[in-house]
Parts: sequence; C-alpha cells; structure tokens
Amino acid sequence: MNRQNNKELIVQGIHMELTPSLKEFVREKTEILFRHEGNILRLKVELECDPKQSVPTRFKAKGHIIMNGPPMIAEIESHELHKAIGLMVDKLDRMLRRKARYLKVKRKDTHDIEFESGIPKTVAV
Repeated sequence: MNRQNNKELIVQGIHMELTPSLKEFVREKTEILFRHEGNILRLKVELECDPKQSVPTRFKAKGHIIMNGPPMIAEIESHELHKAIGLMVDKLDRMLRRKARYLKVKRKDTHDIEFESGIPKTVAV
C-alpha cells in the first residue's frame, strides 16, 4: 500500500508473489492517473497469474478506480505482465479522459429554457 497526496494505491497479487521492483513499476505507471485526475480516492491494482492457462494469456491486470460516482474498472490479459500493466493503465487513462470530456461538454451545454407564463414575449429592437 502506498499513500500519495492522500491517494491510496493498493497492489495485490493473485497466485503470484509481488516483488518490490514490480510494486515500484506499478506505482510509476499509475502516477499518471493521479496527475490527470485529482478526485481519485483509491486505486486498486490486481495482478493475476494463471499457471493452468496457456502461455498467450497467462497474466491478467485489473484496475479499479474508486472516486465520486461509479467506479471505473479495466481488465487486460497478456502473455507479459509488464505489458498488461501498461495497457491497463492506458485504458484507465482513456476512461478518465472520456469522463472529463463528457463533464466539460455537459457543463458548456447551455440552452434556452422557456417557461409557461402569462407574460407576452417581446422582441428587442
């Protein structure tokens, strides 16, 4: 567990041992998410190795972003763990950017509202 500016990063290994270098790699990769979005409360990264599966999709990286609103979840499978982590972070980054763009457009969407009233409309001359 790592605290960054009151942000919580949890790295969990499923069926695998997490080395300090792997934890540091995850922390470095996920720093971009905390820089792009200041409202992230917690980021949980689950790294899974399935020894029973064939080699092409042996590793799985799953990221959960907990923030105000619905959580964002991204999952990537790959034959290389570092590649899966990078792709998962990229996917979460795209999701955060899409949400920020949506909120920006929604904020700028101003349209006229007409109320039913007994006052006649006038045209400015």
